[in-house]
Amino acid sequence: MAPQKLKIACAGLGRMGARHALNLLSRTPRAELVATFTPDAKEVDWARRELEPSGVTIYTNYDEMLKHPGLQAVLIATVTTAHAEEAIKAINADKHVLCEKPLSTSVEVSQSVVDAANRKPHLKVMCGFSRRFDASYRDAHDRMEAGSIGRPSVFRSQTCDRLDKTGFFVAYAEFSGGIFVDCNIHDIDLALWFLGQDSVVKSVAAAGVCAVQPELRRHADVDNGVGVVEFWGGKLAYFYSSRMMAAGQHDMTEIVGTEGKLVVNGNPTGSLVEMHEPTGVRREIPHDYWGRFQDAFVTEANEFTAACLDGTKLPLKLSGAVQAVQIGRALQESLNSGQKIYFDETGRRIEQARL
Repeated sequence: MAPQKLKIACAGLGRMGARHALNLLSRTPRAELVATFTPDAKEVDWARRELEPSGVTIYTNYDEMLKHPGLQAVLIATVTTAHAEEAIKAINADKHVLCEKPLSTSVEVSQSVVDAANRKPHLKVMCGFSRRFDASYRDAHDRMEAGSIGRPSVFRSQTCDRLDKTGFFVAYAEFSGGIFVDCNIHDIDLALWFLGQDSVVKSVAAAGVCAVQPELRRHADVDNGVGVVEFWGGKLAYFYSSRMMAAGQHDMTEIVGTEGKLVVNGNPTGSLVEMHEPTGVRREIPHDYWGRFQDAFVTEANEFTAACLDGTKLPLKLSGAVQAVQIGRALQESLNSGQKIYFDETGRRIEQARL
């Protein structure tokens, strides 16, 4: 008897969705990509060339895709504004769901996905925070858990994208929720993982500049942002996001403890090759996010598939996705208001008296 495979569909075939689809097709042995959805004509053409020959059915209507015979799960990689609605529809149709981050740019809408999932506890519903599946981050977390750096107290992390001169991210900013929700959401999730998922925010403050794309101001956004989050219990997180790196993608993290420090990707490199040239010695680094984390996405797809087929526990809680959006939204608000935001020990926002 052939081993059971998870029949899964991929919704969205943009840059990220196409990569997910190819991973499911060729690098996730226990999954079978049976269907895709996209309303975009160019993406349909791509799917006809790259996916249809392997037996994948292409849909231009999401609701029709959910009715595909035998479909068990959906990977959602559409535009952020569609994530929550499509996730809830899939849950209501009794499908497992792996949704790209964030669930929504709204805390309330993100919570509605969690509520829908809670009504169907037999389903596996996960938000795709890819860095949790990266081998280096997992190694660092294991070392921290083993006590190698004492008590983790300060967390510093960054997401720095290579400059896209096409201006894509300017148009995207209208829907992204802002740089802290879009870029730093990964770093925020990591902070909650390393400092403790039950960490309660005490204060939030942020600042930023439009160094290369002043057009971002019309979307109340920036191309470089810095955020500081203080947690109750004496822990601190510092986040930096940028969309103008010249050399390539540089996403890195430091976890500072009472007895040492762990650094992930402090000196990025695309390979072990060094170029020794008349002007000096250099090395290339990954050009984009996928170049740095492509293996993590493969691990993510395989572990999600295994959880669906075997009924095992997912590696992260869905409620954490709501926490991350809540912190990201607060940072974005602080960025635009210029005000520090405070919370009590239960996580409820409090107003500080102004002098």
